Amino acid sequence: MFETYIKDYNEAVFDIDKETALEVVESALQQGITPEQVVFNIIIPSIEQMMALIEKDPDTNLAQHFMTAQIAAGITETMLTKFSTPPEVIGRVIIGTAYGDLHSLGKRIVIGCLKSMMVDVVDLGVNVKAEDFVDAAVEQDAQVIAISSMMVHTATGEDGSLRVRALLNERNLENQIKLVVGGAPYRFDHELYTKAGADNWAADGVTAAKIISQLILEVKAS
Repeated sequence: MFETYIKDYNEAVFDIDKETALEVVESALQQGITPEQVVFNIIIPSIEQMMALIEKDPDTNLAQHFMTAQIAAGITETMLTKFSTPPEVIGRVIIGTAYGDLHSLGKRIVIGCLKSMMVDVVDLGVNVKAEDFVDAAVEQDAQVIAISSMMVHTATGEDGSLRVRALLNERNLENQIKLVVGGAPYRFDHELYTKAGADNWAADGVTAAKIISQLILEVKAS
C-alpha cells in the first residue's frame, strides 16, 4: 500500500505540484494511514530519493529542490500536530548565511529538508555574525552550525566560518559542535571548506540536510 502512495507523492513533488501532493497525503489519511506513517514512510523516503538523484546528477533543477523541500516541510509540520505522541527529533542545527552575505534560497532548501527529517532548525537569517552563530548553538544546545555563502569573500573572510571555528576552539566546543558550510564557492573548489575551517561541506541544499544529519549523529555518539 505504501508503495502506491510513495509513487504518487514522488511524482507530484518532482513535478512541483503541491496540490496533488497534498491530495495524496489526504487520501492516505482517509485510508487509515497514520500521520506518523505519512512522515516516516512517505515524506522521508521521498527526500531520500531526491538526495539519490542529486548524487547522480548534481545539475538537477534548483526550483525542483526548493519546492520539494518546502512541500515536505509543510506537510511534515502539519502531520506533527497530529502525532499520537510528540515526535523525537534527532538533534538541532543553527543555520544562517555568513556575515556580509544576503542570499537565502539554498538555506531555505536545507531547512525544508531538515524539518522533514526530524531535525530541529534554528534559522538566524542572513548576514549573521560569527559570535551569533556560536552563542545560539550554545544557548540552544545544537550539535551543528551550518553557514551558507554565495561569494568567495564571505566564505573565506575573517568574519565568517573562520571566525566561528576560532570561537569554537577558544571555548573548547570543537567536539560538541560541528561546522558545515555550503554555497556556490564550495562547488567551484571542493577543498575550500577546509580553508574556511569547516568539518564538512555540501554541494546543494538537499544533500546538505543529509550531511548535517550525519554530523548530528556523530556528535551525539561521541
